[in-house]
Amino acid sequence: MVVIAASIPIERGHYNPRVPTAPTTNASSQIDQICEKVERLLLRYEELQRTNGLLQAQIETLGQDRDSLKSRLGAARARLDVLLERLPAHGVANTSDLEAAPEAHEPRTEDPS
Repeated sequence: MVVIAASIPIERGHYNPRVPTAPTTNASSQIDQICEKVERLLLRYEELQRTNGLLQAQIETLGQDRDSLKSRLGAARARLDVLLERLPAHGVANTSDLEAAPEAHEPRTEDPS
């Protein structure tokens, strides 16, 4: 059933005594065109609703993945901190030295020439 702006329900293919019959074929054709457009809009709306639901599910999954990766990164950093603290005293003194001059601790690349 389609409801027109005047809140008069129109059922396709059924006579509705509250709706005056169209005196010309042109008015009937216009109503049919409007009904078809409304039906297409409703189908498009339903498609968009389904797409939106799928996108929301993807957002949720990506958020969980992000949280998992953040957790893994934090655990890896904690393990690295423990390993850095276990280094001998004559090596790197502490992690603040690494943060102060990271370029001094980067691996050197040999010049192939």
